[in-house]
Amino acid sequence: MNFSSLSPWLSAGENINGFTVLKRVELSGVAAFYFELVHEQTGARLIHIQRPDRENAFAVGFKTVPEDSTGVAHILEHTVLCGSRKYPVRDPFFSMLKRSLSSFMNAFTASDWTMYPFLTPNAKDFSNLMDVYLDAAFFPLLSELSFKQEGWRVERQGEKLVFKGVVYNEMKGALSSPNQVMAHALLEALYPDVTYGNNSGGDPRFIPDLTHGDLVAFHGRHYHPSNAFFYTYGNLDPRPHLEKINRVIEGFERIDPKTTVPCQPRFAKPVLKNAPYPISPDEDIAKKSQAAVGWLAAPIEDCQKVLALTLLERVLLANAGSPLRKALMDSGLGATLSDSTGFEGDLRDTLFAAGLKDVSRENAPAVWELVEKTLAGLAKDGLDSKLVITAADQYEFARKEISNSPFGWGLKLFMGFCSPWFHGADPVAFLDFEKDLAQLRNLAGQGYFEQLIQEHFLDNPHCVRLLLHPDPDFAARLDENERQRLESMAQKLSDSDSAKIDADAKALEELQEAREVISVLPTLAVEDISRDIESVEAFSGLPSTGRTRCFVQPTNGILYATAAFSCPEMEQGLAMLAPFFAYALTRSGTRKKDFVTLAREIAANTGGMGASCVAMTAHDEKASPCSWVSLDVKCLEKKRESALNLFEEIVFETDFSDLARLGQLVSEYAALLESGVVANGHRYAMSLCSRGFSPVHILGEAWSGIHQIRFARQLAKDLEGEKLEELSRSLALLSKIFFSKSRITPGLAGGQAAVEKAFDFMENLSANLGEQNPGPPEHPLDLGVPEREGWTTSTSVSFCAYARKTVRLADPDAPALAVAAKLLRSLYLHREIREKGGAYGGFALYSGQDGLFSMASYRDPQVSRTLEAFAKALDFGVSGDYGEQDVAEAILQVASETDKPDSPSDAARKAFVRSLIGLSDDVRRSFKTGLLALNPATVRAACEKHLQAELPLLPVCVISSREILEKENPQLNPPLVISSIN
Repeated sequence: MNFSSLSPWLSAGENINGFTVLKRVELSGVAAFYFELVHEQTGARLIHIQRPDRENAFAVGFKTVPEDSTGVAHILEHTVLCGSRKYPVRDPFFSMLKRSLSSFMNAFTASDWTMYPFLTPNAKDFSNLMDVYLDAAFFPLLSELSFKQEGWRVERQGEKLVFKGVVYNEMKGALSSPNQVMAHALLEALYPDVTYGNNSGGDPRFIPDLTHGDLVAFHGRHYHPSNAFFYTYGNLDPRPHLEKINRVIEGFERIDPKTTVPCQPRFAKPVLKNAPYPISPDEDIAKKSQAAVGWLAAPIEDCQKVLALTLLERVLLANAGSPLRKALMDSGLGATLSDSTGFEGDLRDTLFAAGLKDVSRENAPAVWELVEKTLAGLAKDGLDSKLVITAADQYEFARKEISNSPFGWGLKLFMGFCSPWFHGADPVAFLDFEKDLAQLRNLAGQGYFEQLIQEHFLDNPHCVRLLLHPDPDFAARLDENERQRLESMAQKLSDSDSAKIDADAKALEELQEAREVISVLPTLAVEDISRDIESVEAFSGLPSTGRTRCFVQPTNGILYATAAFSCPEMEQGLAMLAPFFAYALTRSGTRKKDFVTLAREIAANTGGMGASCVAMTAHDEKASPCSWVSLDVKCLEKKRESALNLFEEIVFETDFSDLARLGQLVSEYAALLESGVVANGHRYAMSLCSRGFSPVHILGEAWSGIHQIRFARQLAKDLEGEKLEELSRSLALLSKIFFSKSRITPGLAGGQAAVEKAFDFMENLSANLGEQNPGPPEHPLDLGVPEREGWTTSTSVSFCAYARKTVRLADPDAPALAVAAKLLRSLYLHREIREKGGAYGGFALYSGQDGLFSMASYRDPQVSRTLEAFAKALDFGVSGDYGEQDVAEAILQVASETDKPDSPSDAARKAFVRSLIGLSDDVRRSFKTGLLALNPATVRAACEKHLQAELPLLPVCVISSREILEKENPQLNPPLVISSIN
């Protein structure tokens, strides 16, 4: 990117619309100008980064420092988005999702700040969204009914009282996950005297202690301009933004918000802490503990020390060759690193922790001792200076790479420096890091990093040895405490209290049922949508007879190489093993290098190398299965040769004969999959539902669903010699099957010179492969046909899903179905499942790729009511109870997804995948043309044709606890067939 073509919008010392420009810095590393401003009247701070990017970012953040675990900051984040002075509609945030081309809209609550960000490529949209966000943040209505809907309330359920509320149920779900419990237990132990010792998201035991008055008071102090941090990014002139912000905040006087987070007073000696987490009563708890050691480290404003500790984390833990990681994994005391292992640099006092999970409780002291002993040995004997240089190179690569995953790069940039900024550090030190990084490179081998270990770990008494242990009675105990609290409340209710509960329930129901007039909100029109599609053409400057598909893109000096190996139909055992094969491929070593050497060379020469399994549907008339194992590497262009040599070595010399290492990887892989069930329950439920529709969906569930988790768990139980040897042979067979000449499709993306230099290498790699055909399977993959299923795990909330087969992207009805999904979600499911039902979310999704139409709920306290809502949502789609504006808003939502700006590397990757599955630009253009021509009649006609409700709904899948499923099942007709994930 050409920095010299930029002309800065602002000058240091300039006063514009109430803001003074304090600083202007040229950031040549990212081809941008940095401007730092202050609002003279209120003290509000603002950073603008000017950069030639199609996507523009905005955020307003506030330091929020709760003094308890009632979830006040989190509930306020939700309630702020329930209407404001200028936009007094029930839910302007979700309404704007329908009236915008934003590529990202959300709100975040962290431990000590709350943020409201968005991204959009459209200038008019940017202005519209900024209006809504500013009014919401500074002038929210904060009605008591909104507080009760989003936070917590009591309602009658028959003769009993029950707690409801979106955040209440969200946090019940969050605290069902061991990684969430571990993270909070570590903060509570290390920061007992400051805000981090509280759960900013809210603990369901304490959320009902929060009053509406508390919420309003918290907003008045924390959401004041004197406590505000604004951020804008992109290539839009910031001066109109400054004028808009000034108009909103100029009526405020400067205050001291008293949100400075003090340093945690230091311990005189290390402490020992135990914390329980919930686990299913039918699960074996023998090796389900986690043991970790944690220390407070440097203050966040010491930028160079924080950078040094960031590098030290990479040295100690980043890969299989990292000394602390290797010592922990080689010990055999646990399956993988504990949750929260690593360096946390976003808190006022940073922290470092390390440990193991899947540990027996009696082995916890051995884990603590091993961590401390390993660090002592490294401080005494010294670190390999090559590891420090590699860590610095990896950090530089991560900062150099421009990617829009999981959201746009402009916002990712802000997320990287917002915490130091909020706590008084200089953001430029983070953005312009090259000088500090060069100094730290020079200190490698000079004892500096060893001294860091000595100072911050070995000689640091502010240390916690933490044991997280499973408690099968945990969930039942919480349920009993909740029941007792509600019974106590019921006994103390006065007649007026009882009448208030009934009146609030009625008023909230009326509010949720009301069909709002949201014309007060700004909106884009269908005419604002581009008629074209985003497309990347393959590079035509290389021999057309080659296999390698090349994409020349401005990737900031980074080369991306991939090889997709198509998957044949295989025996069930081999097919189920493919995801572990991909996981182990770059972690097992080769015939030339053991796994430690390989891990270190990958770290030193690449920005990452890994493999994954992909199952998709081809865009042909037969909807053929299209699946492959993808091996990917990315590297700086100057390291191209070394990186590609490693790529080739893994393909030709892969070796799974190190049985001890193989056993480690199996345990690590199983633990990794198990930890994601509660966080991704809705996706797993949808995958279970979908598996009966085609071979691709069977394979998708086998590779990335609940059946893969169960398979991995069984693998981890069979780690004795004979089983490991059999596993080693199967993996070797898979490498021969996949790495065949007829199966490979290579791809390259990067600058033209880099792509041209790598082309011959990839062509030769393809030509040198052999052939292996597994033949037709005797026992093909079969995971059963889903009907109405319940799957049990340890959770206090549910995840419900339903799916049906419709038509695919090339069908004329596809655009209407995509719009119907948006209508069902925004006009029906959001109200019924989130607002009324108290779930965190209710979704409808249409996949043009495979023609599936799905509905799902996330962190849901309901089951039978939600399944009923799914059926009624289909009826709503068929009813046609939506108008021109509703359809126009749904079209905007679909277009915001299809037109989402991609980084150069992401655009190339998508083009490569489209080439594999045969998705042409003509089909994409036809879909968009059809999308822009829709009206209520055409949408309703597609719904009548494809979405007529058939009762009972089939297939349905629910992931929940056994207790919830057994309680709900009598209300379902027919009931769910219950199975255990465990």
